[in-house]
Amino acid sequence: METRGMNERIRKLRTQSLTAEPRLSMERAELVTAVYEKYSGTVETPILRALAFKHIMEEKALCINDGELIVGEKGETPQSAPTFPELCCHSLDDMAVMQQRDKIYFRVTAEAEKIQREKIIPYWQNRAMRKNILDRMAPAWMDCYESGIFTEFMEQRGPGHTVIDGKIYKKGFLDFKADIEREISNLNFLADEQAYDKKIQLEAMVICCDAIITYGKRYARYARELAAAESGQTRKAELWQIAANCEVVPAHKPATFAQAIQMYWFVHIGVTTEINPWDALSPGRLDQHLYPFYQQGIEAGSLTREQAKELLQCLWIKFNNQPAPPKVGITLKESGTYTDFANLNTGGVKADGSDGVNDISYLILETMDELKLLQPSSNVQISRKSPHLFVKKACEISRKGWGQPAFYNTEAIIQELLRAGKDIVDARQGGASGCVETGAFGKEAYILTGYFNLPKILELTLNNGFDPTVNKQLGLETGHAEDYKSYEELFAAYKKQLQYFVDVKVTGNHIIETLYAKHMPVPFLSVIISDCIKKAKDYNAGGARYNTNYIQGVGIGTLADSLAAIKYNVFDRKSFTMTELMQALADNFTGRKYIHNLVLNRTPKYGNDDDYADQIMIEAFEAFYQAVTGRKNRKGGVYRIDMLPTTCHIYFGSVMGASPNGRRAHKPLSEGISPDKGADRKGPTAVIKSASKMDHIKTGGTLLNQKFTPAVVAGEAGLENMAALIRTYFNLDGHHIQFNVIDRKTLLAAQSQPEEYKDLIVRVAGYSDYFHNLDKELQDEIIARTEQSF
Repeated sequence: METRGMNERIRKLRTQSLTAEPRLSMERAELVTAVYEKYSGTVETPILRALAFKHIMEEKALCINDGELIVGEKGETPQSAPTFPELCCHSLDDMAVMQQRDKIYFRVTAEAEKIQREKIIPYWQNRAMRKNILDRMAPAWMDCYESGIFTEFMEQRGPGHTVIDGKIYKKGFLDFKADIEREISNLNFLADEQAYDKKIQLEAMVICCDAIITYGKRYARYARELAAAESGQTRKAELWQIAANCEVVPAHKPATFAQAIQMYWFVHIGVTTEINPWDALSPGRLDQHLYPFYQQGIEAGSLTREQAKELLQCLWIKFNNQPAPPKVGITLKESGTYTDFANLNTGGVKADGSDGVNDISYLILETMDELKLLQPSSNVQISRKSPHLFVKKACEISRKGWGQPAFYNTEAIIQELLRAGKDIVDARQGGASGCVETGAFGKEAYILTGYFNLPKILELTLNNGFDPTVNKQLGLETGHAEDYKSYEELFAAYKKQLQYFVDVKVTGNHIIETLYAKHMPVPFLSVIISDCIKKAKDYNAGGARYNTNYIQGVGIGTLADSLAAIKYNVFDRKSFTMTELMQALADNFTGRKYIHNLVLNRTPKYGNDDDYADQIMIEAFEAFYQAVTGRKNRKGGVYRIDMLPTTCHIYFGSVMGASPNGRRAHKPLSEGISPDKGADRKGPTAVIKSASKMDHIKTGGTLLNQKFTPAVVAGEAGLENMAALIRTYFNLDGHHIQFNVIDRKTLLAAQSQPEEYKDLIVRVAGYSDYFHNLDKELQDEIIARTEQSF
């Protein structure tokens, strides 16, 4: 793969990151277990969690890789993944599966297996959060979960989608500690009945501030030891500089560009070590945060543009060194990737509403382009104020065909956040994390709680609430398909089923929220999220300024086309009866060529700017929106919806029979808000016009994939067309769009000869991945996406 723009240092570090085998690290599990064995039951839970964090920061192995300038790993080495037994205590069978599976494997040593068997399982198998959650779920919830109606993010990972703002560049942890101690001194034990609980929360935060400072000091000492033993004068000077940086951060606010990056990275390691949040910590508006340090260094002559880019490249490699924590079972199926979804926002606007693009924005584009790493996920926020040069530069990288960057609409993001009750300044400083999810950076706990299988609700509606795949009654008895006398009657029954299953999902969510607030506080994360200190309340218990829960709808394209097929063919045209359709579905369309051809090729489809199908999509979207949005969560906030799948559209399709739109049994659903595979036949402008008829502002994020052959976007004309498509979609209030620029022939060759295409990266959902790391079903789905042309 092309590696222009890299010096020898970066080339070596990149190679190390790409060639190191993912492995399981037991270090964190042992350290946490030791603290729980010593203190559990003798101290309050926030203190217990803080003591566990402190023990990790004091004892975890330090790693300074040869040549690197930014230091810190979650495990002992690059690509080593810690486990979190307090959340999910893996069985020995789980560990065997991790070791043996062909995709997304983790090497498990005999020593690691011994530690798990002798130390971790005996203590955690009946205490882990996963067991607590599943033991407390009602039978209806378990049936829905096991049947693929919805998934649960917190089943193996902690609440996540956390993004920080600029406060860590303006304060060190000694400053945060002083703020916390001031709040402790102001507690009123006479008048405030919660004063004691607040004191415990704040004291836990103090312990965590000390812990992360200790971690930095340990790295300073270690770097000095390495410098003393180093014979090469250049590397010796670099190690002394690393030591000097670590003496400043994280105890104090950073003073230089390198210290600002190191400050972020220490915080990243801290947050993702304290708990494994679903989606790693993200740095938010990194270009805006780093620009003052860059400007100061350039003006003082202490920093050059190339040195700044080298430091950014070192940061990119640190991100790529951290595989997502090991997942098993349904959690792996909904997110089958090593990518941990740290997502950088570049561009957009500043707090005052002016254009946010600066020199660092272009350096970030160059860094992502030259390194071509899966992590971090990189996006560009395009506002109406963004320079055309910036948009074209991002398109130029995107059309190279490796899946980054994704494009986000700044104005839509701001409107989404304002609609959800955010302050205008907080909204302007927010953006996307994970895949496409929108939040107020540094001020919001915006928690994704699981994917929701919209087409399966229709399948159950057609079967009187019965699931033919698992042979079990799951939903309400609203009637059989043949009982509905009109499309309106059918859709009313669908909405009743939808409401019922959302009720089941949210009822379980309330229990899970309560469990995390009580048993799994995150005092370190709470230090850096606005208002947790002021409220003296944990991030997982409503301490953030804003507290939002999300349910992610999957398969809107499949659902819209299925409803359209029924309305158009059964009720409007009377081309066949509902009985005949249900028999065709039961037969997986085998021997039903006439019906299959009608629903597949002779029925209006979403994605073609066809108001017949698009209006049905709007009604289906509104039904989901109404069923979820505005419900109260347990942290003082409300529920909202996102429209994205990660890899869950593959899993959800696998637990369903054939669909009325012609999709055969067990095949993938549509992904994001993209049209179903092959349904969009009138070009990309028709797709964006259909997609924009959905009210994106009512969501916290939507995901739209488009696929082009390289020839379509080649040359200056292709580049301008691509930029114009993005601008047009965003002018229609579209939230997000991303591209695969690759031809079907290449993908088929890569599927049949994976060893020849090891470097091939494609856009999957809200992230990119190596094509050879994808299961065949997902590879097939990407191959089947419509190749658009202007």
